[in-house]
Amino acid sequence: MKTVLKILFVIFLLWMIAGAYLLNTEHPKAQVVMGLGVLYMSFILMPLFIYYRYKDGKYKKYVMNSDKDKKKAED
Repeated sequence: MKTVLKILFVIFLLWMIAGAYLLNTEHPKAQVVMGLGVLYMSFILMPLFIYYRYKDGKYKKYVMNSDKDKKKAED
């Protein structure tokens, strides 16, 4: 999964560089290329990254659990 994310990120970077080049050359489809790059990042790359980072539940030590807080308050 880590390699897939790296490959997708490199594709995103190349896509954005190509879009920036097209914007500088005033190509008529430049804004479409940049827009599709943003959609790619927001709907493909970011969800996969978020799933990869939080699938093991490492975040649970940072989440406040109201049940434990209530028990501590009662004691």
